Amino acid sequence: MFQKVPPMLLRFTPLFALLLLTGCEIPGLIPNPATVQKEAEAKAIGSACRHALRGLEDCYILNPKAPKASVFAGWKDMDGYMRDNKIDGTPSVLGKAEKAAKPPTEEIIQPSRGATSERRS
Repeated sequence: MFQKVPPMLLRFTPLFALLLLTGCEIPGLIPNPATVQKEAEAKAIGSACRHALRGLEDCYILNPKAPKASVFAGWKDMDGYMRDNKIDGTPSVLGKAEKAAKPPTEEIIQPSRGATSERRS
């Protein structure tokens, strides 16, 4: 009724299926490069915030589009690294640069419109 399958064919069936699947892109198997890059940038942002002695909440506020979990992971990794190697952070100059960028205000006194200083000779 049924034909007997040769044992050699049974051995090579998984290998044949594996060869067929190697050309396929299975969704979720390989992460999206854009997502990986975004997470790496967020980790770098968190590390930079910790090194600049910024609080985690300030880092979130300054970078609203960065994934918070990755920012926290970067901040935490840098915190551990700085504690292990006894590295002091560098204070941020972000607030100081904004104040220094403003030119000093000088009060200019202009004559009022009602009073004219015309000379008549």
